Amino acid sequence: MAFGSRAAGKHRGSSRLSRKTAGYAGIAALATTGVVGSIAAPAFAADGKAPSMEDTGLNAVVVAEDLQGEIQAQADSQERAAEVAATKAQAEADAKQQAAEAKRVAEAKAKAERDAAERAAREEERKRLNTFVAPVEDSYVSTQWHAGGGMWSSGSHTGIDFHAASGTTVHAVGAGTVVESGNGGAYGNNVVIKHNDGTYTQYGHMSSLSVSVGQEVTAGQQIGLSGSTGNSSGPHLHFEARTGPQYGSDIDPVSYLRSHGVNV
Repeated sequence: MAFGSRAAGKHRGSSRLSRKTAGYAGIAALATTGVVGSIAAPAFAADGKAPSMEDTGLNAVVVAEDLQGEIQAQADSQERAAEVAATKAQAEADAKQQAAEAKRVAEAKAKAERDAAERAAREEERKRLNTFVAPVEDSYVSTQWHAGGGMWSSGSHTGIDFHAASGTTVHAVGAGTVVESGNGGAYGNNVVIKHNDGTYTQYGHMSSLSVSVGQEVTAGQQIGLSGSTGNSSGPHLHFEARTGPQYGSDIDPVSYLRSHGVNV
């Protein structure tokens, strides 16, 4: 037998890495347990060599710590992702709420504008329907209502006469519908208008007419020119206010016009 060679199966001496690892393990054991000689020393004495990393279980500890670190890092990442998602969701919710509020405000404003426009239109229509003007501008009453005399078949004047030279513009005193336009016998060329309040006005002795039956007219609209047609002593406008379209339903024209805001 060759004494100079190592026998098979004999343990090799611990390597530098094994000894260093053993040192780390011993330090870890010392720090953990506080035991110096009673456990670690016999192991060295009995065998004469340092334990490997596998013997001490240090490798398992390192792996466990690495795994725990990875788990913690993953948990931190997930937490950050959740926070980002929550922030994004909150921002989207806030944006939707702001958009909804802006839409509500815009709709309320549009409705208010529509309501205001409708009120203005109704007021304008009310004014249009209730506005009255004099039949002849810058004129005066030359003959009063119910004045007596042989010129009138009824024995009295059924309207009032406005001073007007031939060809003077005659206006509808208020909005309404033309129910008569043409020759009216003693009235000559005449127009009768039914107004929105159910009353009627009549305009006689005109030289020409500019409206026809069924036509809608507004206050101040020209309906013809003054003249002296029919039973007339000279150019003027004969004006009547009536409760109906026919002769004989006349009412006080001055009071009628004044009740509608027209000073004569």
